[in-house]
Amino acid sequence: MPTNTASIIRKAAIQTGSLSGGGLLKPEQARKFIQQTFEATNLGPLVRHEMRTAKTGEIDKIGIASRIVRKKTENVDDGYRAGVSSSKIEYATTAVRLPWEITEETLRENIEGQNFESIVTNLMTSQLGVDMEDLYLNSDEATLATDPDYDFLKINTGWLKQLAGGSHVINAGSSPYNGAMSLDLMYAAMQALPNKYNNGKLRWLMSPKRAQDWEKYLYNQVISNGGAVPESIYKSPAGIPFVACPSMPNSKIVLTDPKNLIVVNSYGVQIRKTSEGKEAIMQDKRFYVVHLDFDPIIEELDAAALIYGLT
Repeated sequence: MPTNTASIIRKAAIQTGSLSGGGLLKPEQARKFIQQTFEATNLGPLVRHEMRTAKTGEIDKIGIASRIVRKKTENVDDGYRAGVSSSKIEYATTAVRLPWEITEETLRENIEGQNFESIVTNLMTSQLGVDMEDLYLNSDEATLATDPDYDFLKINTGWLKQLAGGSHVINAGSSPYNGAMSLDLMYAAMQALPNKYNNGKLRWLMSPKRAQDWEKYLYNQVISNGGAVPESIYKSPAGIPFVACPSMPNSKIVLTDPKNLIVVNSYGVQIRKTSEGKEAIMQDKRFYVVHLDFDPIIEELDAAALIYGLT
C-alpha cells in the first residue's frame, strides 16, 4: 500500500491545476489512474483488471481439459485432437462519481495555503481506491433501503454476493464449528475446492481482525496443548498465505486465486474541476468530481470457497 497518498495522482501524471479545461483523461491516463486507485489497497494489486472501451460486453474464458497427451505412433494420424472449450463472462459496468467542493475562503485562510487543494484531492483519490474495493467485495443491489449504507451498497453486486450464490459455501455457524475459528474449518474450505485449483496461487481473503483471531486461535492451542506452532502457519493457514482486507466482513473468509476476481473498467474516466460559472461565482467555491465505471465479476465460481457465519 502506498505510504504517500499524493503518489496516486502523481504517478498517473495528473496535476490538479491541469484539470480546469474539463479534465477528460486520455485512455492511457485513465488506465494509470485506475491502477493507482487499485494500489491504495492490499487486495487491489492482486486481482485481475480488464479495461474495455464498451460499458457492457463479454470477456472470453478459454479452457482445456486435463490428461490430453496421447501415445505417438510413427507415420500414423489417429484423428485425435485435444479440445478447447470457450465461454464468455458478461459484464455491465455501473457509472459512479465522487464529487466534492472547496470554498475560496478555505483556500485563502487554511494553514496549508494553496497546497490545501492538492492535499484534499490526494485524500479524495486515496479514499476512492478504498471505497471501490469495498464495493467490489460488498456491494449488493438487493440491499434494503433501511440499511444506513444503502446509497453506497446498492450500486452493484459484489464478489461476496456472487460467491454466496455459486461457489463452495461453508457455514461456520453450524456444528461442529459453531462460529469459531479452527484448523478444521480452514481445511474444510480448502478441501471443498477441486484439486486443479489448489496450485499454489490460492489466497485467504479475510479482515485484519479475522487474521488476528486466527493467530489467537493458534496461541490458545499452544497454551492448552503445549508444543509449538511453526511461525509460517500464523500467516499461512493450511499452507496458504492470507491477504488482510479491511473491507472484508469479520464474519466471512474467501479462499481463491485473487486473479479469479475481475474488475472491469471502461476508458471513460473523467476528473473535472471548475471555478467558473454562475454557481461557482455566487458561492465562491471550486467544484471537483471524478467519474468512472466498474463491474466486479468472477471468472470461475467453482474455483472459490466462501466461509460465512463466523462470530
